[in-house]
Amino acid sequence: MTERLKDKVAIVFGAGGPPNEWSNGKATAVAFARQGAVVVCVDRIAAAAEEAAQIICDEGLQAIAVVADVTRTAEVERAIETAIERYSRLDILHNNVGIAPPGGPMELDDAAFQRTMDINVGSVHRTVRAALPHFLKQRSGTIVNVSSLAAIRWTGYSYFAYYASKAAVNQATVAIALQYADQGVRANAIMPGVIDTPMVYRQISAQYSSVEEMVAARKAAVPMKTTGSPWDIANAAVFLASDEARFITGVCLPVDGGHSCVLPGLV
Repeated sequence: MTERLKDKVAIVFGAGGPPNEWSNGKATAVAFARQGAVVVCVDRIAAAAEEAAQIICDEGLQAIAVVADVTRTAEVERAIETAIERYSRLDILHNNVGIAPPGGPMELDDAAFQRTMDINVGSVHRTVRAALPHFLKQRSGTIVNVSSLAAIRWTGYSYFAYYASKAAVNQATVAIALQYADQGVRANAIMPGVIDTPMVYRQISAQYSSVEEMVAARKAAVPMKTTGSPWDIANAAVFLASDEARFITGVCLPVDGGHSCVLPGLV
C-alpha cells in the first residue's frame, strides 16, 4: 500500500452500494483510505454508509459513516460540517451519486426529468457549495465528480434525462475548475464507460433476453473487448485527488477502454 493521499481528509457522497457488492462509490472510498486518506463515507442509506466505513476500519484504516440525502441542502451541509468538526479540515470532495430512469423525451414526465437533474446535477451544486468555503480558506482542495460517457455520446440506451444531466455535470466541473483555478481549488470529472457495477444488472439487464447476452454485448462494444470495474474508476479518482495531478484541472477524463474514441458500431 502506498500513501498518495496521506494526511488528507476525503468525503465521498454515494459511498454506499448494495450489500457485499462493489459500486464505484464504495470502491473509491476504500481506495482513498488505502492510499492514506481519512474517509467520510456518505450515503442516504445508513447501512450502506456504515458498510463502506466498516470495510475501511476492518483494514485498520480510518473512516466514519454519515447519512445524508444529496437533494437536501441541510443534510449535505451537515455532512461537510461533520468532516470539518471531526478532522479539522477537508481536502477531497468526491461526488458519485446518480440515477438513470429509462425513457426518451416522450416517455419521461416532468417529475422524472426534474428528479434526475436534481440528484445528478443538484448534488454537485449542493456539495460544492458547502465545501468551497473550506477549500478557499485553506487555499487548497480537490473536487472529483463522477460523470459518464453518456455526457458526450449516445450509449445505445434510451436515458434522456441521464444524458442531459451528465453533460451538465461535465460543464459544471469545468466552470468550477476555471472560476477557482487561481485559488488553490482543482475540479475534474471522471466519465466511466462500460463498467460492471450493480446498477447495470438492476437497470439495464431487462433490455436483454438474458444477463449473459447483456454482458457479451457490453464487452463487444468496447475496443478492449472487456468491461471496466469499479476499481478502475476508483484508481482514476485516487490519481485526480492526489498531488500527482496538481497541474490537472477542468478535465473530463474518459475511463472507458477506448470507447469514446470510436463511432458506435465500428468496434
